[in-house]
Amino acid sequence: MSAAEEKSAVPEPIDAILQKVLEAVPFQLTTDGGPGAARRRFAELPRREVHPEVHSADRVVDGPAGPIPIRVYWPPEADQTVVPVVVYLHGGGWSVGDLDSYDGTARMHAVGAGAVVVSVDYRLAPEHPYPAAVDDAWAATRWVAQHAAELGADPVRLAVAGDSAGGNLAAVMAQLARDTGGPSIAFTLLWYPSTTFDTTLPSFAENADAPVLNLSACSGYTRWYVGDLDMFDPPATLVPARAENLSGLPPTYIAVAGHDPLRDDGIRYTELLAAAGVPVQLHTAGSLVHGYPAYAGVVPAATEAADRGLAALRDALIDDHTS
Repeated sequence: MSAAEEKSAVPEPIDAILQKVLEAVPFQLTTDGGPGAARRRFAELPRREVHPEVHSADRVVDGPAGPIPIRVYWPPEADQTVVPVVVYLHGGGWSVGDLDSYDGTARMHAVGAGAVVVSVDYRLAPEHPYPAAVDDAWAATRWVAQHAAELGADPVRLAVAGDSAGGNLAAVMAQLARDTGGPSIAFTLLWYPSTTFDTTLPSFAENADAPVLNLSACSGYTRWYVGDLDMFDPPATLVPARAENLSGLPPTYIAVAGHDPLRDDGIRYTELLAAAGVPVQLHTAGSLVHGYPAYAGVVPAATEAADRGLAALRDALIDDHTS
């Protein structure tokens, strides 16, 4: 299905099983009470234990403003062979989320992609507004490329992935790597990314009161991240869809949810990449909401949609020399 066909599809109702879960464990991203309260609410969400067989270790890497905490995850197959490596940049409006709250997500990617995953604890807004997150993510991405071999990974098969605000950062990493001569990024996985900052897109009105993420939260977290920056002509390292040239970027998979203000943002970035000749896949999970991979293993529709994206990541990183 083309991006245009995805965009014009008749909206589906929220998945019935997901609706019951949302009623049982309601959660809404919001900036109410300030950053500390927002982070506590996010950290206190109930989370299932995911893939305990994945070994992990905490490390720090040098960053522009001091050490950056990272957590490295090794999939079971890493014991027998050199595997790909994925830099994972978490979501949370550039303002909430950390290594612990995204531990399960990172484990899902390690197993789903059969790759070493490096989760990055970049500095958060509003205390550290743009470009702090970009600077930290870029330092960590370059570190991973330089040290992949010592992690048991293949630096040639390096991907960047992220959800929501992390999808924004992953898209920026791909552009920075292209524009600065490396590191070479083989694939980009963007879960419901924020790429355009264009709230005139239809989904922002259609899903203004959506579960988990609504229009008010989008605006609040963006204000925290942007800070005092003049948005009249924003840089591409903030708004990746505004890049003058999108050609030459790595193959990309973009996943969006039907009941998400950011739905059409991801669709629009898909269209821009395709027009620039970038190999890009789009999947719209019409009955799901923002953050749906967190419901994988509980909601079958979320499991299927999450598995689809992870399979695309795995397929893109298969070692052609051994297959």
